[in-house]
Amino acid sequence: MWPRLVANKILRKRLGSNNFVADFPRNREIPSLDRPSLSPDSIFCHHKDTHNYRVFVSTWNVGGVAPPEDLDMEELLDTGNTSCEIYVLGFQEIVPLSTSNVLGSENNKVSTEWNSLIRRALNNKNTGQDFRCIISKQMVGILISVWVRSYLCPYIRYPSVSCIGCGIMGCLGNKGSVSVRFQLHETSFCFVCSHLASGGRQGDEKLRNSNVSEIFSRTSFPRGPSLDLPRKILDHDRVIFLGDLNYRISLPEPTVRLLVDARDWNSLLENDQLRMELRNGQFKEWHEGVIAFAPTYKYRPNSDVYYGCFHQSKKGEKKRAPAWCDRIIWYGTGLKQHAYIRGEENFSDHRPVKAVFTAEVGVIHPLKQFQSLFLSERFDRITRQTDDFVCKGRSSFQM
Repeated sequence: MWPRLVANKILRKRLGSNNFVADFPRNREIPSLDRPSLSPDSIFCHHKDTHNYRVFVSTWNVGGVAPPEDLDMEELLDTGNTSCEIYVLGFQEIVPLSTSNVLGSENNKVSTEWNSLIRRALNNKNTGQDFRCIISKQMVGILISVWVRSYLCPYIRYPSVSCIGCGIMGCLGNKGSVSVRFQLHETSFCFVCSHLASGGRQGDEKLRNSNVSEIFSRTSFPRGPSLDLPRKILDHDRVIFLGDLNYRISLPEPTVRLLVDARDWNSLLENDQLRMELRNGQFKEWHEGVIAFAPTYKYRPNSDVYYGCFHQSKKGEKKRAPAWCDRIIWYGTGLKQHAYIRGEENFSDHRPVKAVFTAEVGVIHPLKQFQSLFLSERFDRITRQTDDFVCKGRSSFQM
């Protein structure tokens, strides 16, 4: 373990492969319905250049527990009340931490179980929906899975992933991020699923800030065939950062518990470490919705009782103050948040958090599509074939 770990550290090796799971080949040709039509109506008609799509995002640290058989994923996804075109689900600790998996080996069995549950919930026969997975990627305990309505699949291009390990010695995969990107029509999306350094002691927030800095600096994506695609996280048009960010509340533990009991969220949030970073720190210029729900960490599994409560604590047991560890934030313009809530599934020591956004997406004007046809390699091939046919045959038209 240690020789490999040291080598990875020296070489600044990016953890995990660039491969990912999807419902269709990543390099397939875009179907004909994405190509410009040559009919007069499509050439000269005028359409709006911006479409709005609803995006569901969730994050959940599942505490190393495999999904229970009775887990209601439809409740987590809120499919009965919310209808979105894109679903992005991030998980942390989907496998228990062990020496054998922190170096980056992927146990696909658990991620397959989660994806099967997601597929079943999104494609419930009662809702008549049809969703496809465009990217699913696991690095040790971090999993991100992206699903879109099937009619959008032809307009999804350049999906790719980038994995960054920030654990022991700055490279183990028990902490870090899995970032995914794709282009929908003419707009690029980047979703970063993270699990940052833990710890509630004074100064531990600096470790989390260091993780974030590493993720921003080391994450990179391919430039694409035309070398014009964004490579870094913040270069994308729509960026959402989600995960167990592990930021705590900078108040004494007894004070935190009293304020939680009083449901005084404002006093707690004034001392929330992530809010401080949003104001003037590592996440300056990022945005977060209004938090109107109880802290999501740390619960006793299968209960609604916070870990380490005075009447529940055992002798010698380490106390952990409640905190909003699980967060969803976004960067830039073109995203509008409509909901920011937590779920109540309780088999983990964390509660899931979910958000719903409207995302603006640029769409090429049909006339521009028609013009792009004449600038494409496909049109060059057509004209070359036509020229060969004319040269080889006899023309019946004479001047």
